[in-house]
Amino acid sequence: MGYLYVGAILLADTHTSSSKVRSLAALAILVTILNLIIPGIHPITIADIINRLVAAIALAVTIWLLEANRDYQQTVATQEYKLQSQLKMADLKEDFAATLTHDLRTPLLGAVETIKAFQSEKFGQITTAQRRVLSIMMTSHQTTIELVQTLSDVYKHDVEGLSLQTEVIDLVTVAEQAILELNQLASNRQITLHLGYSNSDFRQACWVNGDRVQLYRVFLNLILNAINHSLRGGKIEIIFAPHGSDRMVEVRDTGQGIKLEELPLLFDRFYQANSDRHTKGSGLGLYLSRQIIEAHQGKIWAETRSPQGAIFKFTLPAHFPTIR
Repeated sequence: MGYLYVGAILLADTHTSSSKVRSLAALAILVTILNLIIPGIHPITIADIINRLVAAIALAVTIWLLEANRDYQQTVATQEYKLQSQLKMADLKEDFAATLTHDLRTPLLGAVETIKAFQSEKFGQITTAQRRVLSIMMTSHQTTIELVQTLSDVYKHDVEGLSLQTEVIDLVTVAEQAILELNQLASNRQITLHLGYSNSDFRQACWVNGDRVQLYRVFLNLILNAINHSLRGGKIEIIFAPHGSDRMVEVRDTGQGIKLEELPLLFDRFYQANSDRHTKGSGLGLYLSRQIIEAHQGKIWAETRSPQGAIFKFTLPAHFPTIR
């Protein structure tokens, strides 16, 4: 009869608490053992004892399996709840980022157009001092717009992935354009920008298959990062070099350097180091640069520089132009 109790225990497990199921199982085991001596009509044999023990063990194993199954189902339900919560949080973050970037960009663009109108003297003549102030305001607003765009791109790329418009390009030309744009900022901080090559003093092409616009942003991010963390009178070098079947670019600065424990974290989103590095900016530039380089099947990393400074490097597969 002991085996018949299994059905009752299974039925109880779906309708009552685990403590009551355990009590029912204990009672079933007790009754199964007592059945050896109650009602006492037949003599007890070895086979009867073994039979009752096996039935009791089966009941104990049944309740153990039910407890394990209950715990498993609870764990699965908890994980599903966490997953749903994470998905909802991701949707909220995406909606927040989209709303934030739209609401910030609109008034900034309006302010930029107003400043341009003042600079073109549509509202009357302006003095040299006023023109200088307007120029500073314009630079500040454009920087903020670029930051908003970077924030928007980061979330867009995380959700949709990075879409590239690739062509065979000369990375040196892209770097020269970035240097030209940032040269005035570097000069204002008394920092020299130098473009060089590891094995020659003459200009050499560096051909890759890539998205010109996106790789241009990588150069801007890395050079701007170096400018922000270099000392006055320092020198920033952008060096091109072969790297096996790849092409490598190094951006070397003479700043405060990077702590070894920070190196693996530099390209994380919103990461702000404890040292003097990354005290400016959003913590998104290096993260976005990593997204772009990895989308090109390349690698990007940072190294500390001896005796002072840091080196940011990335590699891309070489791709030579077709000769016609």
